[in-house]
Amino acid sequence: MDQPLNKRQRILTRKSALWNERSSWITHWREISDYQQPRAGRFVVTDRNRGDKRANHILDNTAVFGARTLAAGLMSGITSPARPWFRLEIKNKDLMESGPVKAWLHDSAVLLRAIFASSNTYRSLHTIYEELGLFGTGCSIVLPDFDNVIHHYPLTVGEYALATNSKGEVDTVCREFQLTVGQMVEQFGRNQCSQAVRNLFDRGAYDSWVDVVHMIEPRKQRDYTKRDARNMRFASCYLEPGKDNWDQFLSESGFNRFPALAPRWVVTGNDVYGTSPGMECLGDVKQLQHQQLRKGQAIDYQVNPPLQVPTKYKEASKARLPGGVFYVDSMGQSQGVRSAFEVQLNLQHLMLDIQDVRERIRSAYYADLFLMLANDNRSGITATEVAERHEEKLLMLGPVLERLHNELLSPLIDTAFDYAARAGILPEAPPELEGMELSVEFISVLAQAQRAVTTQGMDRLLGTVSQMAAAKPEVLDKIDFDQVVDEYGEAYGVSPKVIVPDDQVAAIRQQRAAALQAQQAAATAPQVAESAKTASEIDTGNLQDVMNGLMGYNTPSAQMIGQ
Repeated sequence: MDQPLNKRQRILTRKSALWNERSSWITHWREISDYQQPRAGRFVVTDRNRGDKRANHILDNTAVFGARTLAAGLMSGITSPARPWFRLEIKNKDLMESGPVKAWLHDSAVLLRAIFASSNTYRSLHTIYEELGLFGTGCSIVLPDFDNVIHHYPLTVGEYALATNSKGEVDTVCREFQLTVGQMVEQFGRNQCSQAVRNLFDRGAYDSWVDVVHMIEPRKQRDYTKRDARNMRFASCYLEPGKDNWDQFLSESGFNRFPALAPRWVVTGNDVYGTSPGMECLGDVKQLQHQQLRKGQAIDYQVNPPLQVPTKYKEASKARLPGGVFYVDSMGQSQGVRSAFEVQLNLQHLMLDIQDVRERIRSAYYADLFLMLANDNRSGITATEVAERHEEKLLMLGPVLERLHNELLSPLIDTAFDYAARAGILPEAPPELEGMELSVEFISVLAQAQRAVTTQGMDRLLGTVSQMAAAKPEVLDKIDFDQVVDEYGEAYGVSPKVIVPDDQVAAIRQQRAAALQAQQAAATAPQVAESAKTASEIDTGNLQDVMNGLMGYNTPSAQMIGQ
């Protein structure tokens, strides 16, 4: 009867299953690495710190620059360190208009962006974008850090394997890599290491390399009454894949939130790994390298062709170098030195085809979109044209952008927020936010381009209403201009501190109305006093006789009787 597997054996068994599931992708990834980015990818555990020449397949670097342009374009268009690219919100829009709530959400977002700037977040994001463009899948493990709140450990394709849950969300990362003996003792402690590692450490072999497996996966069995690291939702286990210390981990801990970021470019069906622009243009890249090789060979044949030479000139080979001279006797035409065969390649046609292939590669990497403004030398480009061309960029990248928001950026912000809250560095929240669920809204250049349609609709509406108001001013009552300002500010990603909240606007207007009323009262006070003086000087007796006469009575007043 088979013995049940212990936890360590189970992890190694699952690691083998994940490696087997991933195996069909390895050949494709290797080709992409060979032809487009030789330094990316680690397909053997010992494949590290190799400075040997690897770009043997690259004769034209169009794809290399295409992948680099895509990564830089995504970096500047989605997560630019130079400008705000997200903000925090709550679903209660009425509460969002509260001044203290707006201020807290703004200050918290500013703090998170400061955390990203001080840590290695942006460097890791750039690596992820490049891996996504080349291999369709990126991965980085985000762990808490005492100095910078968070720290990223970016991975490259080939050194990790993924698995998904029933919703198709990545919830498992298994990594196989190497650490030196010194690094292992520093990270895990001497007593947690195997006897072989302890022996190496005692002999001073600190730079010897040792294989390590790291598994992050949902914890199937845990005690829900406990809150320690070994009973959290996700298990994190380090182990040596050797056979000694078979029941011992280097480290066993856990996380309440999945600590890895594993975005995919495009996912087909139930696939775990994504497809990429690098895969789509791999055929064009190979064709381009082949054409450049043949072009070079054709030029060599034309410039330095193989020759048919009489045997008596066998020793005169050095004289064929530029400037060389050798003397021969007169001979017939058929006995002269001539090309072995003629090569007359039309390089113009070949160059046109090469240019066509290059454009296809650039288009696959969206380089034409990201560089369209940089390469446009025309003057007088209007803001409307710029906005429309950004919409074209968004049309091409819209689905990918949504996936990056869901699989990369939202989890990154949530993770940083949790660690910042645990560190106690978030600003004190107003009582109105108690029990409220926070959400993230992206306000990057590309994200705002998605909402450009909304602002264009409002622009057209306001323009039409303005024309109608010239004939019928009452139509302006149909427009809530305060809400229009809020909608524009939200669409343009304006800081909430720039737009005054509704409650403060109401108070300002109330004060303004009271001040206007007091001013009007002060202006009418002299007129009231003058009217009172005039009224006091009225001859009431004569006035009464006049009134009696108008009403048909002839009774004189007392004043007239006295006369």
